[in-house]
Amino acid sequence: MNSYQTISETASSPAPSRRSFIRKTALGGIALGGMMSASIQDAVAQATSKVSRYSFPSGLKITDLRYALVTHLGRRVPIIRIDTNQDIYGLGEVRDGGDERYALMLKSRILGKNPCNVEQLFKIIKPFGGHGRLGGGVSGVEMALWDLTGKAFSVPVWQLLGGRYREKIRLYADTHGDTDYGLIKKKVLKRIKEQGFTWLKMTRCFNVVSGTPDGYINARGRELTDIGIAKITEYLQMVRDTVGHRIPISADHFGDRNVTNTIRLGKSLDPIRLAWMEEPASWKTPEQLKEVKDAIDTPVLSGENIFGLEAFQRLCDLGAVDMVHPDLATAGGILETKKIGDYAQSKGIVMALHYAGTPVSFMANVHCAAATENVAVLEYHPEDEEIPEWTNMVETVDGQPLITKGFANVPTAPGLGVRLDEGEIKRLLHPTDKSYFASTDHWNEKNSSDGF
Repeated sequence: MNSYQTISETASSPAPSRRSFIRKTALGGIALGGMMSASIQDAVAQATSKVSRYSFPSGLKITDLRYALVTHLGRRVPIIRIDTNQDIYGLGEVRDGGDERYALMLKSRILGKNPCNVEQLFKIIKPFGGHGRLGGGVSGVEMALWDLTGKAFSVPVWQLLGGRYREKIRLYADTHGDTDYGLIKKKVLKRIKEQGFTWLKMTRCFNVVSGTPDGYINARGRELTDIGIAKITEYLQMVRDTVGHRIPISADHFGDRNVTNTIRLGKSLDPIRLAWMEEPASWKTPEQLKEVKDAIDTPVLSGENIFGLEAFQRLCDLGAVDMVHPDLATAGGILETKKIGDYAQSKGIVMALHYAGTPVSFMANVHCAAATENVAVLEYHPEDEEIPEWTNMVETVDGQPLITKGFANVPTAPGLGVRLDEGEIKRLLHPTDKSYFASTDHWNEKNSSDGF
């Protein structure tokens, strides 16, 4: 028996006849070469050897949607579980800092439906998503549907998306800015030499300027002065000198969104040859992003708070970015993020993946990255300084570690390939809600007319 499921006693439809199965699978493109001379019984046994014996996919129905609210990186993060009539379930995650109700309100729209119809169900729930954390409910439900479908068919999610381009996913390691350059040098060298990362992102660069007199003018928010620009440039040049020129370095959180000043900062940073300058202007004003992009040599990246393919298409069509940067837990989930990557690729634009959640959404990103050709790198927050409990939240079904030397391992197990460690999740439950996948029957009823 698979470790993520129990034997179902509630499959609602009869299994097809063996002869009918052979005829349909031959027409459906399943390769039965070499088996056609075998008996029908032997052919069926071989063709279905990888299909779960504990699920009948066409008879699956969603029976419940529940959640557990954990604390992670100081934020509340809802992990959701979609249950079925066949005792297999799917895991998903509402984006960090989001509200479980963003997912719970979708429960009445999907109850009783077959979770394997992922794209159809996504079209039903997509109108309830929004930019920022508002996309977390739709995205989390979509993740759980793919996890369920993979388990039902006994294949990894990346296989359902058309196969994988890679077996390992390159990670970039976040390192928060600090005025103690000695500390930063020690951290980035540890990232590379001990932890095996081959890509760094220097985040919260505004920390570097925080103790600098006259670093900002507050006339229009946190507007960098020449002194502030020089300080950030000095800091990132120090990192470049420390790690050399073969390690990509990205940077974000400059504390300044004024286009004129951002262009001045970008030109100052150009000689450092950053991999990207993140969110130098708001994605809501793509014309300003394009203005910055056209004025500097450093690549411009944006997208972590965007929901849905359409807004990314606008950025790509306008040529406002060099790279797109969706957060899968906001963007709409696994398939929508893959579609974003595929569209960007058609415009000659690369995709990097933003992420800051639990291992549930991390694995959703890993499957998406494996199945999307133009993915360059996925975000990761190293455990040594921020999240020592991270790897303990789940166990991998195939026994692989989540990460090996700066690269995520692509699972070979069905679905997302992980199961929760119940004891660890219960230990991390948020103080405002200590329930653990408790009943949510009060969300069963649909109380609105969803006409659009």
